[in-house]
Amino acid sequence: MPRPLRALAHRLRAQARTRLGDVPAPPSPTIPRLRVVTREIAAVDDVLAYSAATDPLFWSRRGDALAGFGVALRLEAAPGAPTPAAELAVRWRSVAAAADIDDAVGVPGTGLVALGSFAFDPSSAHASVLTVPATLVGRRGGRTWVTHVRVDEPVPDADAAALPPATPFGPHWSATLGPGRMSAQGYQDAVRTALEAIARHDVEKVVLARDVVGTVPSGADLRRLVRALLSGYPDCWVFAVDGLIGASPETLVTASRGTVTARVLAGTIARGADADADTAASLFLSDSGKDQDEHRFAVRSVLDALRPHTSALAAAEEPFTLRLPNVWHLATDVEGELDDGSSSLDLVAALHPTAAVAGTPTPTAMAMIRRLEPFDRGRYAGAVGWIDASGDGEWAIALRCAQFDLPDANGALPITAYAGAGIVAGSDPETELLETRVKFRPIVEALA
Repeated sequence: MPRPLRALAHRLRAQARTRLGDVPAPPSPTIPRLRVVTREIAAVDDVLAYSAATDPLFWSRRGDALAGFGVALRLEAAPGAPTPAAELAVRWRSVAAAADIDDAVGVPGTGLVALGSFAFDPSSAHASVLTVPATLVGRRGGRTWVTHVRVDEPVPDADAAALPPATPFGPHWSATLGPGRMSAQGYQDAVRTALEAIARHDVEKVVLARDVVGTVPSGADLRRLVRALLSGYPDCWVFAVDGLIGASPETLVTASRGTVTARVLAGTIARGADADADTAASLFLSDSGKDQDEHRFAVRSVLDALRPHTSALAAAEEPFTLRLPNVWHLATDVEGELDDGSSSLDLVAALHPTAAVAGTPTPTAMAMIRRLEPFDRGRYAGAVGWIDASGDGEWAIALRCAQFDLPDANGALPITAYAGAGIVAGSDPETELLETRVKFRPIVEALA
């Protein structure tokens, strides 16, 4: 595994991104030369079937999908690294620059691609990782391809268009879930403490989460959970990366050919039980001063983070209401033009954590989260997504998700799921608790 190249960060960050077709640089002794071949293939009905059953590597939205099989390279920022996304952005540039890429398709997600997930808090005990799959099957816009990656050796011509083994889905399973380390009463008490800090003007907003924990049977085919989320939440980013599986409605950042986009979600209300109640819920959210304030903090934090990297940046003056199967969100789309050669991982480093998942001002909110939440969030509310050799990529905020850990003594997989709510002036502890229950619904129902 390549060692961290922190000493190169100040020089490499300003370099322009390596574009497909550039002549690869000779690898250093610590950087392997990846040989990458992408070929278009006939349409594949179920891309997910080409990922491993017990440790799927997957990314999908609205029919576009990436499924990885095997590991060619894994880059890891050690727990406690002060800026893991920035560290891995530097290391990824070096890997991409040294790679030999033969991409006959040339659409987003082809060529050299790594899927990654990042801890929410740099002080987390959970590592932040990038994984280059040995084989990746992708689908986008009606085109399907396979990418093979070898380390320091060419991909044989006979293997260039070969698919990995597609494995049938294992039997249905259900998780056993129960209360976590933050009880319902403990959560409401934490909200009250946050409101006292807001009243003192120590902080404007803080996002507080709570957890549920449980186990999954030994040998469970985790792709079943992925498939349930794909079916129930097709408009969300559905992901499975390094044991983190979920369906997030919130794009952190997308970079594509010099354009950067983001979707900010903050302000939530449960869907109504019937059409009239649902319309009333949407209107209530639109008119809620408390939710509008929460949303405004989140949009401002994204604009402030992206502005230094862009020559033009725009966001709608007013949010729109985004309908999901379980909730309404206030949402604002942001778009800009990159002008400093930043990769999508550089932008992740600049953006994370946003006010939508941490609070405002961020350092104070993060300190309160560490003090009030009796657990390490791990990768919940961190970044999850993918990056290619040019630095383009798609990254979501890891919400509506669960983290699977190593098997226990009986072979069962421990699992932890999280849900949070933004606390601002005017928040009500019981209402915020109910919001977390609604947000738990996607992952809890999929685990049933």
